[in-house]
Amino acid sequence: MTVLDSREPRAAVGSPAVAVEPGSGAATREDVLAAARRSRAAAADLAVLPRAAKDAALLAMADALESAADAILQANAKDVAAAEATGTPASLIDRLRLTGPRVTAMAGGLRDLAALPDPVGEVVRGSVLPNGLRLQQIRVPMGVVAIIYEARPNVTADAAGIALKSGNAALLRGSGSAYHSNRALVDVLAAAAERAGLPADAVQLVPGTDRESVKYLMTARGLVDVIIPRGGAGLIQAVVNGSTVPVIETGVGNCHVYVDAAADLDMALELLINSKARRPSVCNAAENVLVHADVAERFVPAAVAALAEAGVTVHADAAFAALVPDATTVVPATETDWDTEYLSLDIAAAVVPDLDAAVAHIAAHGSGHTEAIVTGSLAAADRFVARVDAAAVMVNASTAFTDGGEFGFGAEIGISTQKLHARGPMGLAELTSTKYVVTGAGQVRASS
Repeated sequence: MTVLDSREPRAAVGSPAVAVEPGSGAATREDVLAAARRSRAAAADLAVLPRAAKDAALLAMADALESAADAILQANAKDVAAAEATGTPASLIDRLRLTGPRVTAMAGGLRDLAALPDPVGEVVRGSVLPNGLRLQQIRVPMGVVAIIYEARPNVTADAAGIALKSGNAALLRGSGSAYHSNRALVDVLAAAAERAGLPADAVQLVPGTDRESVKYLMTARGLVDVIIPRGGAGLIQAVVNGSTVPVIETGVGNCHVYVDAAADLDMALELLINSKARRPSVCNAAENVLVHADVAERFVPAAVAALAEAGVTVHADAAFAALVPDATTVVPATETDWDTEYLSLDIAAAVVPDLDAAVAHIAAHGSGHTEAIVTGSLAAADRFVARVDAAAVMVNASTAFTDGGEFGFGAEIGISTQKLHARGPMGLAELTSTKYVVTGAGQVRASS
């Protein structure tokens, strides 16, 4: 495999050069560290760029994506064909596949980012101390942000754009299954950014597609400032447990919809179907439905019928299944079902005696991503919100809204389920750190 880096010519926008070498191969530790060093050099220049320069680059990158759409889709078709040939599940194929509208949406996301305020230099807090010193805490870029992600090549554009807008260099490591797509996208994005005046290595693809290159990246402490993993539980835990570089953990989405005794059942049905079936392969899709016993007899048959119409198989506990004994789309739930992020047209279902039992179920099996309650009771909603431990809690709204764009943050880098530094959809501000700037007029500290 030929390892491409910033010292090789960039492919022209729309050029057939984006049809790259086969997406399999090894990179040495020095290959990966060399890329990280180039990213660090680029980060120093990016940190001081004014907003106008970054926004101009983002707009140029958006235009370049649209101009190169045909070449990008050709590269993506290779990845999709390879995945289909190996029997990859349809839900993962959907995450991998690019279409014309999806490329257009990626370009739109970059334009939306350009319109957002620049977080760099924002004063988080400030004061004048009694001794006359002026104290300011300001937002600054993190430096080199590495993103390790599976399938979804749209993450390539989102991650590059949000990293650059927040003044960071982007070091991207997508999965081997999306290599052709990611190579094409990075070639187009990096070339457009460089033409617009950004450093040549502002956006890079990590060399190599084998697991060793990921290990080299995870141990590049001192060159990489933070790693953000996006993908399944296996990937995330491998990065969290194996990295010597600080990690912002993005969790899996084992999301629940709880239908309370005081729920509007028509509303509950609509929210359940939207949460589960709108796009089952994404992390904010509902994977569990919990129904209060007082409304189960009325709600469960209607829910099973609607889910069946949407093609959803229900993995039900005994109480839930007993209410629909003849339903062919209902199968017995196993213990593993409650902890499964299906990412498919499957959902686990249970009847619970009360709200506290629902909260306990979520505490035992939830992933801290998004939990929803459907209820007409303010007291029930308040109790659920207070007691459920999750990055986002929805009251009478679909879990599908847990998304950086839907929250008004622009394209997101991921959804953090940890509690330090960032939690929930991570937008521009979450890709910054802070520094204190202290301005004086010759003050010295007295001897103790």
